[in-house]
Amino acid sequence: MKPMGPIPPYFEVRAGQLVLAGQPFSHWLAQVETTPAFIYDMGVVRQKVAAFRAAMPSEVSLHYAVKANPLPALIRAMVTEVDAFDVASGGELERVLAAGAAAEQISFAGPGKRDAALEAAIRAGVTINLESESEAARALSIAARLGVRPRLAVRVNPDFDIKGSGMRMGGGAKPFGVDAERVPDLVRQLVDAGADWRGFHIFAGSQALDTEALIATQQATVKLAADLATQAGVAPPSVNLGGGFGIPYFPGDTPVDVERIGAALNATLAPRPEILRDTHFHIELGRWLVGECGVYLTRILDRKISHQEVFLVVDGGLQHQLAASGNFGTVVRRNYPLAIASAMDAPGDEEVSVVGCLCTPLDRLGDKVGLPHAEPGDVVAIFLAGAYGASASPMDFLGHGPAEEMLVGV
Repeated sequence: MKPMGPIPPYFEVRAGQLVLAGQPFSHWLAQVETTPAFIYDMGVVRQKVAAFRAAMPSEVSLHYAVKANPLPALIRAMVTEVDAFDVASGGELERVLAAGAAAEQISFAGPGKRDAALEAAIRAGVTINLESESEAARALSIAARLGVRPRLAVRVNPDFDIKGSGMRMGGGAKPFGVDAERVPDLVRQLVDAGADWRGFHIFAGSQALDTEALIATQQATVKLAADLATQAGVAPPSVNLGGGFGIPYFPGDTPVDVERIGAALNATLAPRPEILRDTHFHIELGRWLVGECGVYLTRILDRKISHQEVFLVVDGGLQHQLAASGNFGTVVRRNYPLAIASAMDAPGDEEVSVVGCLCTPLDRLGDKVGLPHAEPGDVVAIFLAGAYGASASPMDFLGHGPAEEMLVGV
C-alpha cells in the first residue's frame, strides 16, 4: 500500500462517522442533496486565525488571499475575521466588494490586469500592486482621465525565493513584479506623478513547510524593503511581506511553526531601520488559512476488480479536485489524505485505488491506498480541500457539472 498524507487534526469522529462543525457528514450531505460536495468548516478557519494572531506581532496585519478559495459565503465570513483581502483579478475584486469589504481593505495584484479592472479598482479606491512600468503608466493614465488620485504600490520581484517552497514566485526572471533594481526609479515616478504611494508587495513563494526558510525570507524581505525605500528616498506606508505558509499534504510533511515565525519576525521588526519605523506590515495567507477546513465528499458508484486490483469508482474526480489527482503542478504523484467517511475508526486493511468518473487515466484520487472495505453508496472523504479545489479545477471537463459547495459552522 502507498502512504497518504495526514488528516488535519481539526475534525472529530463520532460513532465512526466524520464530524464537521459538530454534525456528522451525513447531516450536511442531506442538505446539499447530492454528491460530490465540498464542505468547508468555518470553525477551522477561526482556529487558524486565532493561532496567527496569538503568534504574530500585534503590528502585523492578516490578509486573506482570495485566490485560495473565492466562495462568496466564505469571503463574507472572512470580512470579520481578517484585516484585509488580496485579490488577483477583476472578478475577485467584485466578489470582495460585494461581500462588504471596504475598498481600503483590498489590494489587487496580478501580472495581467485589464484596463477595465484597473479602472474599477481606481474608482473604488483599492490599492493596486503594480507589476510593471507599463502597468504603472496605464494606471496613471486611467486615473488622470477619471480625475482620481490612485492608490498605488509596487510588487517587487526580489533577488531571492523561499527555499523549498512549492511555487517560487520571486528570484530570477519572473512574470510577477518589478525587478528589485528598477523599483526605486518607479517609486519616484509614482510619487512625482501625484499618486497615493502605498508601499511594497514582496511575495517570494508559496506552500513552504520549512520554518527556518520562512524566517530567513521574512528577514530578507524587511531588509530589501528598507534598501528600496532608502534608494527611492520615500518611506513605504505599508509592506506586504507575502505569505508562503504551507500545510501538510503528503507523508512526511510537518506543519510550519507559526509561533517561531512570529517570534523571529518580532525580533526582526523591533530594530528595523528608521525609514520603516512608521511602516505597517502585512502577511498574506490563503492556503494556510482555509486549506485544512475543507473536505470533498464523493460517493462510490462502482467497486470493480481488474487483474486482482480493487478500484472504487466515485462520482467526483479531477474536474473538482485537480490537485488531489496530482495534476496541479505536482512532479511526483502522492496521495492526499482520504478516508471512508462512515468508517473513520475502521482499519485500512484493503488496498484500493479511488478513481473518478472521467474517461482519462489521470482521474485518480487515491493510488493503492489502505482503506476499510467499502461498497457502492459509501462516501469517500478527501481532506485538504479548502484551497485550490473547486475554483482551481476544470469544472466543465467532460460535462459532469460543478460540485456543491457549503460553508458550515458560520
